[in-house]
Amino acid sequence: MIRQENEEELYKYITGITKNKGQKLLAVGRMPDYMLMFIGVNRSMEIGDFVSAIKSNSSRFINKKKWVTGKFRWQEGYGGFSYSKSQIDRVVKYILNQKKHHEKRSFREEYIELLKKFEVDYDEKYLFDWIEDDD
Repeated sequence: MIRQENEEELYKYITGITKNKGQKLLAVGRMPDYMLMFIGVNRSMEIGDFVSAIKSNSSRFINKKKWVTGKFRWQEGYGGFSYSKSQIDRVVKYILNQKKHHEKRSFREEYIELLKKFEVDYDEKYLFDWIEDDD
C-alpha cells in the first residue's frame, strides 16, 4: 500500500522511533505485503511493546501524510527471530534483497521455512493474511 516514493521517508521515521526506544535499526526493507526490520535489541524492552510502538506510531504518520486512501493500519501480529552477531552481514543482505528472493519463493514459503528452522510450533490458521490469498 505504501508507494515506493514514500519508502525512504517511512524508513527514516521508523529509524527515529527505533532510536527513541533505545534500539538500533540495522536494516529495513519491504514488499507489498510486509516489512522486515533487523534490530539490535536492547534487552530492557519487550519485543511486543517495541513492535506495537513501531506499528502505532508509523500508522499515525502514514495516515497524517495521507499516503493511502482510507485509513492505514498494519496487520495484527508479527514474527521475531534472533540471530547472532556473526550473522549480521548475512541478514542485512537478505533484507536488502527481498525482491530478488521472492522471484524464487513467496513470503509465505519463506516465513513458514523460518518457523520450521527455528522450531516454532504454529497453526497455519493463525498466521498472516497472505497477499497471494487475494488473487
